[in-house]
Amino acid sequence: MKSKVTLREIVGTKIIYAALLVCYYWMWARRDWHDYYTTIQNVITGFTILFFAMQANRIRKYSKEEKDELAIQNLRRTDAIGFKIMIAATIAIAFACAVTFIDGRMAGYALMGMILILTVIRFVIFCVMDNKGV
Repeated sequence: MKSKVTLREIVGTKIIYAALLVCYYWMWARRDWHDYYTTIQNVITGFTILFFAMQANRIRKYSKEEKDELAIQNLRRTDAIGFKIMIAATIAIAFACAVTFIDGRMAGYALMGMILILTVIRFVIFCVMDNKGV
């Protein structure tokens, strides 16, 4: 694979990291057990190891390439927007816990879902900003 590694690719793969985090939280927080859970856990673990190895190679290639300064500025703006969204969502989840709408386990699932959704939103905002050249 001789293609150039773009910042868009690096940001997009963060969605897979977030999905893996959600999967691992599910493995830690569930209260039931079925025989096929072992197979799911082994597949997720194998995929994680393979994905991290491939990403390490891509990030190593990216660090050797010339950086796109406009894309880096757009990523910083996108991170600032995402941070504000994260603060608002975290406050909403904390308020729901305080007034006992949700318990601790469900708050954990809400936080993991927030991380996954925020990662997708971050990628979409970055792509829009990068395409428009803002």
